[in-house]
Amino acid sequence: MRSDWQALRDAIAPGDRPRALRLALLMVAAAASEGLGLALLVPILSALDIGSAGQWGAWLTRLRLPVSLGVLLCLFVALVALRAVLNQVRAVAEERFRLGTVRALRQRAWRALLHGEWRVLSSLQRADAASTLIGEVERVGYGLRQGIAAVGILFTLSAVLIAALAISPLITAAAAASGGVILLAYAGLRRRARHLGERIGRAYAAMHASFAEGLASLRTIKSLGGEAQAEASAMVAVRAMEDAHIAYVRDRGLGQVALHIGGAVSLAALVWLAVNRWHLGALAVLPMVAVFARAVPLLGQLQEAWLQWRHVRPALESTLALITAAEAAREPDPEGQSVPPLRRDLQLRQVTVRFDGAVRPALDGIDLVVSARGIVALTGPSGAGKSTLADLLGGLLSPDAGTILLDGQPLAPGARGAWRKRVAYVHQDPVLMAASLRENLIWGKAGVSDAMLETALREAAADFAFDWPQGLDTVLGDGGRVLSGGERQRLMLARALLREPDLLVLDEATSALDAASETQIARAVAGLGKRMAVVVISHRGALLALADQTVSLDCGRIVAKGDRAGANGDDG
Repeated sequence: MRSDWQALRDAIAPGDRPRALRLALLMVAAAASEGLGLALLVPILSALDIGSAGQWGAWLTRLRLPVSLGVLLCLFVALVALRAVLNQVRAVAEERFRLGTVRALRQRAWRALLHGEWRVLSSLQRADAASTLIGEVERVGYGLRQGIAAVGILFTLSAVLIAALAISPLITAAAAASGGVILLAYAGLRRRARHLGERIGRAYAAMHASFAEGLASLRTIKSLGGEAQAEASAMVAVRAMEDAHIAYVRDRGLGQVALHIGGAVSLAALVWLAVNRWHLGALAVLPMVAVFARAVPLLGQLQEAWLQWRHVRPALESTLALITAAEAAREPDPEGQSVPPLRRDLQLRQVTVRFDGAVRPALDGIDLVVSARGIVALTGPSGAGKSTLADLLGGLLSPDAGTILLDGQPLAPGARGAWRKRVAYVHQDPVLMAASLRENLIWGKAGVSDAMLETALREAAADFAFDWPQGLDTVLGDGGRVLSGGERQRLMLARALLREPDLLVLDEATSALDAASETQIARAVAGLGKRMAVVVISHRGALLALADQTVSLDCGRIVAKGDRAGANGDDG
């Protein structure tokens, strides 16, 4: 298991470490100014005729500073002003550093997910990943603030300790021992804080999943009259999160109570020993009382920061675990890889795909030829392997066995990203952003002119967009909900055509549409097979009637093939 220092280091991106060093130097400077200010109490008291300035007076004389009350007070004010300025600069630097580190963690996690293998991403618990990217990383930022605070407090405590040693080594040694005992006594609370942090992380993930599922199922909830049940289910997760927070706050409060009582007892005992046993004078005792009065709150702040850092460490662990898993599943780098346009055909030879934990292969020994021009329909019951087969053809998956050939040339794993640039998908559930029509259409395709947009819209039978008052600048709203299902699918088809693909995959693109909308989509698709390969996944409907070749699957195997006239129905 990582130590706290290792965890703090792992949270910091290598590029941010010079900034961390500058922040540490600011902390050291601010701490030194406070230590010097406390040490000045001895010559100040000496100037008030409470005792001799001793070694401090000798040092000030060497610096050619007179041991007079006016000069010492001016020096004290200057140190306080310097510390205030340093703390202001440090606060800004600390926030820049914290936000930069959180941004780098979130970017690293998102980049790792975006570049991961599709077979790993498709099995990912999306609610958990979203909870990590949004909530857990934000908790890491809060914990990082506590970790930075703990480092700053350690520097300040060190400066206070040095000043105390210069005033009275004997009392300082006793006080340091008391502080060490107090920190050791908190070990159990720190362990419990970590467990409570893990509990809160699970509670947040459950709450996020509950609300995400509820928002995605609002139509079903209302149609079934399940509002009360959905509310109760969500509130169970909310209450679990609240209970974990309350348990943590209770532990933290008890710790602070114990610290203040223990600090007061220690201070009283040390003053009694200093006066009655060690026979120290006021010049030693009074500055040490001031130092101790400063050190006890610092010790409390250190314990609080340390406790809160341990509390959020599980969030850092889960974030780093997500990053590690996604980076381990990274696709081969497509840099420098290119794929020529598809001229003849796309072939699968004895292709097999297995998913972890599955009882049987998703695809088993598939042989298939998809012509560069024409429409192929994939049919079969749910779970037959149709979408997996389409993902193979489109370069989202690589086979566990067998070969994929483009115009007779094997598709290398590193070239799958380049091949995907020649593939376009239209899925059953269209994805539209709350942006303008133009922004939605040109997503992932740079340098698109209005003329190209118009052509794609007309080819996709999406002429209705030209009737909108704002035209291409019309804002579609959240998920394009102002549009009908058929309109959304035709816009998705237009976006696909803008990619000028060699392969167009229509995955159940019309399964949720009415007959009229399906007919319009089918009319738009009918002519596309003359200039590209089109793969249609469907159980029924107008798109099947367009197919030049029909491939039936069951349990991951091809069980029948046939051309448009029903010939060549060889068993697979």
